[in-house]
Amino acid sequence: MDEKVLEEIRFHQDVVTKDANSPLFQIREKEMEISGRVLAARNQAEKIVSDARSEAAKIVKGAGSDAERLSTERTNTVLKETEASIAQVEAQGAADVEALRKSLVERQGEAADLVVKLVTTF
Repeated sequence: MDEKVLEEIRFHQDVVTKDANSPLFQIREKEMEISGRVLAARNQAEKIVSDARSEAAKIVKGAGSDAERLSTERTNTVLKETEASIAQVEAQGAADVEALRKSLVERQGEAADLVVKLVTTF
């Protein structure tokens, strides 16, 4: 048993055998009452601390889950943006290649004429 409980039992046994109206008894009775209140307050404080610790653990766990979710969302967003940029560069590259082909076809005749001129003038 707890020492406090044993002390209370002894006190009450002493009271039965002695005068309950003595000042010493009344002081002891008040001490026991205050001791009980302190014990109850301590138990309540320990419960509050325990509840706060478990709530903090839940918050930390939730923060980890939130961080993972946000990280995944951001990764997906960046991946989509990168894919869109790649598609845009690819389309621009294809358009540039086509423009160069057209220019080559147009200038091929001019190039042939220039080569013929060069060969015939020497």
